[in-house]
Amino acid sequence: MRTRLQFFKDETPLKRKRDFPREEVMLDRKKTRTALENVRESDFFDGLPDDLIVCILCKLSSTARCPADFINVLITCKRLNGLGFHLLVLSKASPKAFAVKVKNWSESSHRFLKQCADAGNIEACYTLGMNRGSGASLMAKAAISSHAPALYSLAVIQFNGSGGSKNDKDLRAGVALCARAAFLGHIDALRELGHCLQDGYGVRQNIAEGRRFLVQANARELASVLSSTTSSPSSLPWLTWHPQNHRHQHITGAGCPLLSDFGCNVPAPEAHPANRFLAEWFASRGVVPGQGLRLCSHAGCGRPETRRHEFRRCSVCGTVNYCSRACQALDWKLRHKVECAPMERWLGGDVEADGGIVEVDEDDANDRS
Repeated sequence: MRTRLQFFKDETPLKRKRDFPREEVMLDRKKTRTALENVRESDFFDGLPDDLIVCILCKLSSTARCPADFINVLITCKRLNGLGFHLLVLSKASPKAFAVKVKNWSESSHRFLKQCADAGNIEACYTLGMNRGSGASLMAKAAISSHAPALYSLAVIQFNGSGGSKNDKDLRAGVALCARAAFLGHIDALRELGHCLQDGYGVRQNIAEGRRFLVQANARELASVLSSTTSSPSSLPWLTWHPQNHRHQHITGAGCPLLSDFGCNVPAPEAHPANRFLAEWFASRGVVPGQGLRLCSHAGCGRPETRRHEFRRCSVCGTVNYCSRACQALDWKLRHKVECAPMERWLGGDVEADGGIVEVDEDDANDRS
């Protein structure tokens, strides 16, 4: 008679071998190993909801400091590429995300800019409007959303009658647009408005009020420069003060002496990416906007004429021309003050000692040419 110990010794191993074949055991081990490997390789990214990723991409696009900051995310993976073109993400893209260099410009860059404009990005509307000959409608779309640079650009168009004839100028509309842009903090618009009031150009002349606006524009520019640097004002080499003899000295150097009338010297303001692109576009190709057409002589502008003699020329030398009084004032302080010299053809007329601009009669100019 078998004891219980013998029963378990003889019978149990045989029964387990019959119930669990070797092939099934190996298959179960393979499945377990595969599942563990999948868990290790997974970073749970696919489990994140699309709304959360879109929110993160919106923050990234709105703080991009250059186009590469945004493009590098789009090429990371297929999912980020798809969500990166979400309308909400494109509508939040920052101006510097559109600061494409001329050498890197391509059809895909234009297509991306248009997608952003269609998504409602006002910076894209303004940039695309500045880079197109018939971009007034796009700039108007941005201006409706209180985009200050677009409002000022439309003011320049009204002052010059761009895209039409001389009779299409609307000085009062230009002054109104300048006033709106200046209210939104646009420094060039405030400076233009000050010159209009001083000269009675499109508005009743008020020299004292115009002078006040010009001083305010200079003060705002100085404040923006000081707020953009981390150094203390006393340690900045370009910030100098000459209270006694500033009226008889021209401060030279890398800065733009916008406050030289008050003895203060500050750096030249940074041009908007759209204006910088226009200036680089024509300079790199060595071409003019058209036969007999010229660019604004201010290096930070880049605006082209749409008809001959549209821009006004310097009243002293007659060799440079400007789309606006603000550009003339900036270029005079930055560069033209040391280069300007009276030409023989202008010696018989009245000229302004501070390098003003004079409007050219298009009919007379065409007769001379």
